[in-house]
Amino acid sequence: MPNSTDQPMAQIAAKRWQFWIDRGGTFTDVVAQDPDGRLVSRKLLSDNPEHYPDAAVQGIRDILGLAPDDAIDPDAIGSVKMGTTVATNALLERQGEPTVLVITKGFGDALRIGYQNRPRIFDMHIVLPQMLYCHVIEVDERISAGGEVLVKPDAGAVRLMLRAAHDRGIRSAAIVFMHGYRYPEHERMAAGIARQAGFTQVSTSHEAAPLMKLVSRGDTTVADAYLTPILRRYVDGVGAEMEGVRLMFMQSSGGLTDAHLFKGKDSILSGPAGGVVGMARTASLAGFKKVIGFDMGGTSTDVSHYHGSYERAFETHIGGVRIRAPMMRIHTVAAGGGSVLHFDGSRMRVGPDSAGANPGPASYRRGGPLTVTDCNVLLGRIQARFFPKVFGRNGDEPLDVGEVRARFGELSEKIGAPSGEKPTPEQIAEGFLTIAVENMANAIKKISVQRGYDITQYTLNCFGGAGGQHACRVADTLGMTTVFVHAQAGVLSAYGMGLADVGAMRQGTVEERLAEAIAPSLTARMEELEKSAIDEVLGQGIASTGITTLRKAHLRFEGTDTAISVGFAGIGKMTGDFEAAHRRRFGFVMESRDVIVEALSVEAVGATGNLRETAMKSDSPITAPAPLDTVTVYSGGALLETPVYKFESLTPGGSVAGPSIIFEANSTTVVEPGWRAVMTPYEHLVMTRAEPRPHAISVGAGADPVMLEIFNNLF
Repeated sequence: MPNSTDQPMAQIAAKRWQFWIDRGGTFTDVVAQDPDGRLVSRKLLSDNPEHYPDAAVQGIRDILGLAPDDAIDPDAIGSVKMGTTVATNALLERQGEPTVLVITKGFGDALRIGYQNRPRIFDMHIVLPQMLYCHVIEVDERISAGGEVLVKPDAGAVRLMLRAAHDRGIRSAAIVFMHGYRYPEHERMAAGIARQAGFTQVSTSHEAAPLMKLVSRGDTTVADAYLTPILRRYVDGVGAEMEGVRLMFMQSSGGLTDAHLFKGKDSILSGPAGGVVGMARTASLAGFKKVIGFDMGGTSTDVSHYHGSYERAFETHIGGVRIRAPMMRIHTVAAGGGSVLHFDGSRMRVGPDSAGANPGPASYRRGGPLTVTDCNVLLGRIQARFFPKVFGRNGDEPLDVGEVRARFGELSEKIGAPSGEKPTPEQIAEGFLTIAVENMANAIKKISVQRGYDITQYTLNCFGGAGGQHACRVADTLGMTTVFVHAQAGVLSAYGMGLADVGAMRQGTVEERLAEAIAPSLTARMEELEKSAIDEVLGQGIASTGITTLRKAHLRFEGTDTAISVGFAGIGKMTGDFEAAHRRRFGFVMESRDVIVEALSVEAVGATGNLRETAMKSDSPITAPAPLDTVTVYSGGALLETPVYKFESLTPGGSVAGPSIIFEANSTTVVEPGWRAVMTPYEHLVMTRAEPRPHAISVGAGADPVMLEIFNNLF
């Protein structure tokens, strides 16, 4: 809840613990800042019911040193900022709240029919995704596109139908009427009746997605009604464990919001959005302007693009559902440390299924399957001696290297049986690792190369528990020569919560021709949206002097359905910016077509007095660190003697050459042969390729550099 003292958030939080948490599918990362500004971090299994009911709360208790029966003192904590996958998992697994769809008569099948898109055009058997709603009520009502009431709904009939749905045990309702985004009177009436009938969650389309297009607006409203109760129960459960503590959640758009304002439709990319914020801000502080975010966790890998501003999508397909809500533009592939290894008798595959936290990879001592993590364990890229001892029945044992070797031995027999040529376990593990790296590199190409960006000019900001183990290999596959590894890379999505600001976004449909005549009405509408967004941020304890706004107009050519965002300005400026952006993206403009203002949007951002990074002050000479150990790592078909370093042993300016392994409490970084890692004054690693890529071709002057790069990337 907003603080009753009306003091700015930074003053309220002074001299108290700050907690930033990312609750992922496999691990929950907790980063804390103590009252003196020092950082502490923990990584816990997200699903470990034998030891704690919730990993986020347990992480806080562990850092504060509380006994099992001790209560959390709210006066000791300034705020808790969290990202969670609770709603995402409920959507993907279809474990949300039973929901009734209340829609205009005659459109009961509209969301099922959808747009009839065929994303997999060669599939002979089309499997439609399971709908989120379990019951439909068709209301005899209709308002025309111009606002004329054609059919007035019968309140008594609506009440009877909603009570019947309530009697069936349904407690969540999604109300979607034709043209309700612009004329919400009928939706408001139905929502009031639903609440009177006992529905505890009522989502209306004019509030959830006030934009054109019935299908995507309806899908978003249903998703909000389906997920918000699940999210609310989780939020209330966490809040009950920390009563009196200011609790905030990361939204898919990258802005924080108070727990009581957190909604299902805004929570789909809650955790990954924190990673994008952390990736962008840490790279900017280090001087990198063009950045590819590479977040490899236990279940999946998230990749993102950053060049001066966050990229957002306003309509996204997730789990077969269209969501029209602002989200960070993130591309996800099922390739994480927990991705399961498969051999079907003829080919090797990685994922898409994951071992998760329970049972986890085979090395976790819970009987799990072989995974990408186990490949790294067998190859020596992960050293059990330097890895956290949080496994086994009591959560205090190291990784089980013997079990991994035995399981790969069995797989070697299976793969070698058809041909009679049995590969070694190490060859199999490296083969699976190569497949995983290719999957991740292809994901990065989708957000960079396929959108016209020269990937070789970018820095790879790698983070997540498994990111550092694969960063150099992914960079080599893409032709990238610089990798940035933050000091908190293993928990950067959680760290990003501490770097984030409070945010609120508002959108409104316009659907008019862009002309000077509508300039006053556009400005008035924008000011209305802006005031609503600012009021939400002010209500969360942010001082008005700390709020900035970003205005956008979403424009398209008449007769098309692809809108492009430009900064809200004068009519001539917006027209010029739109045409320039359209030409960059599509290569042409439609000079004979009018430009249509599809929608307006505004983002209000409130600075939270978040943490700032400072450079280390060190007068000591630059020295090469002494390795803790030298181990054998299998790489490129050979065994390599590889030194192992502790992250903290590197001083600013100090460097290590590959092959080498650098470990810290929450992650391991593998410096591949041909690469060199240097510690920056901010205690971050910058890895650069010190030698040409192994398969690069040397040619004389006059060679076509574009064709040469394409050729090199083929190998």
